[in-house]
Amino acid sequence: MICSKTVFRCFKALERLGDRITGAAGPYFVGFAIILMTAGTICFFDVVMPSLSYPWLSGPICALIAFNLLTHYYLVVTTNPGFVDDSPREAGRGFLWARPKNGSNERPLTEGVRWSNKFNITKAATSKCRKCGQDKPEVSILRSWTHHCRICNHCVLKYDHHCPVRINQCVGVYNERHFVLFMVYLCIATFCFCILGYPQLFESLGLTYEPDGWPYHVPAVMYILEYILSGVLCFAVGIMLMFHLWTISHGETSVESQDNDHYGRIAKSRGEAFVNSYDLGKLRNLQLFFNVGQGGYSFYTLLFPFRILPYTDGRSWARREGYERHHGIRMGEELTDEEDEHWA
Repeated sequence: MICSKTVFRCFKALERLGDRITGAAGPYFVGFAIILMTAGTICFFDVVMPSLSYPWLSGPICALIAFNLLTHYYLVVTTNPGFVDDSPREAGRGFLWARPKNGSNERPLTEGVRWSNKFNITKAATSKCRKCGQDKPEVSILRSWTHHCRICNHCVLKYDHHCPVRINQCVGVYNERHFVLFMVYLCIATFCFCILGYPQLFESLGLTYEPDGWPYHVPAVMYILEYILSGVLCFAVGIMLMFHLWTISHGETSVESQDNDHYGRIAKSRGEAFVNSYDLGKLRNLQLFFNVGQGGYSFYTLLFPFRILPYTDGRSWARREGYERHHGIRMGEELTDEEDEHWA
């Protein structure tokens, strides 16, 4: 017993050491990511772009993809994820801020955002954080969508995970949309690079004869490395993106998806069906997350990297009509997080 407690404390100490190291190295990871994305963009437009047909059409499309990729990355890195002690935000008036649509049958939910009355909006209850003592809004009596991040040392609204390698901060209510769209355009960009740039890869490897040698500005070895990296990222980020879209379409965060699987097994053991009261259906869940459609913003905000407010301020949530709580789980069966923190 004493031995197991000693081992546990050692692992916790190593975990805290890892947190400090990754937290300190975060800015360097971001700088490295910027260098790689910039180099990949230069390689594509210098090597691949001149060989594409219909440059009057392919040029603007490729430029738009690159603009979305780089802008969403900038926004996800620089946008505060949403801390509990922050005031609800208002929509800005700058160039990158989109304007929401308005309608006669819509009512305000958060500043600058309006949603139809058919959504059952419920205000979250609150609880005290054991780490910092702040009041945390809960999405339900089963799971708080607010978590204390041990690296940021803040309680984050609609906490999904902490990402030290790619963005050096948490993914929360105000920057999760940019995070997902960044992954979308990263997958599109790397897929296009791999599909359209393989002839130049053969050329850079010397597998095809070119009388003039390597005729491009970027070195051949740089192109080879960026091409390989694009293939790896397209596969790895694509899997991560599919997981995020799956959880979003089910009205969950990454943390909640694990917990809801556990609740589903508990309900099934009693012959009951677990129902997530915040799952409004795949289409509506996606509309609410991206804040598009009726009462939200136009769908063109998915094609251009505009800044928009989420449908919620992190303190009120849309819930299924007729559901006051999740179905299939009873009081006292809630999962608890010993330290109330997660990161990935």
